[in-house]
Amino acid sequence: MESTVAQKLEAIHNLQLIDSRLDAIVKVRGALPEEVQDLEDEIIGYDTRLNKFQTEIESFEDEIKRLKEGIKDSEKLIKKYQEQQMNVRNNREYDAITKELELQDLEIQVSKKKIIEAGVRIDQKKVDLDELSAVMKDRKKDLDQKKDELSTIVSESETEESKLRTDREKASKKVDERLVKSYTKIRANAKNGLAVVMVKRGACGGCFNTVPPQRQADIREKKKLIVCEHCGRILAGVEDEVEDEGTAKKKRARA
Repeated sequence: MESTVAQKLEAIHNLQLIDSRLDAIVKVRGALPEEVQDLEDEIIGYDTRLNKFQTEIESFEDEIKRLKEGIKDSEKLIKKYQEQQMNVRNNREYDAITKELELQDLEIQVSKKKIIEAGVRIDQKKVDLDELSAVMKDRKKDLDQKKDELSTIVSESETEESKLRTDREKASKKVDERLVKSYTKIRANAKNGLAVVMVKRGACGGCFNTVPPQRQADIREKKKLIVCEHCGRILAGVEDEVEDEGTAKKKRARA
């Protein structure tokens, strides 16, 4: 059996009331969930940079080790060439060995220079690593604090939120699928999350623009779904103004 327009409006309005209560719970948390996420992302970034620094340090250390091995090899060759130089048969052999000795000596000097440069870079990377580690430690403290704050707020509203989400699931099943899609789309575009509103004091309860009397009459009849011509929100009904005692007495007196 298909629901009447009045039933559809009641169902979608009920869904809006539940969502508004859920919105209020989320609002209490403020920017904390985003701040927690941002800090977690920031810490992941720091961790990546720390790993990069450590990898670079290890690379420089490997280079130093390789250069030192090269120096040892050059020293062995120098010793070998010096021994050969003692037994040369002519000037040509002597000059050739001398060039080899000079070449190996140059290799040693270049390697020592590179070792010093790599050592300096290691020291700088270690300074960077220590500084970043300190920053990361502080940010982790901030993250723990924000998580504790968020956990406290969430725990305070956990029961209510769980019940509301259950109620929402039931309520959304009472609204037809096309209407839910329209409702969701309007809510996404509304700053206050209101997709379904009442007409209050002759104005839309969402954008506060005036709703003409004839349109209010159509809304009261609930024979068709009517949206605000200014903001597109679904108008679920018209709230009658509560008369104060003085106004009521004057009306009765005139009657």
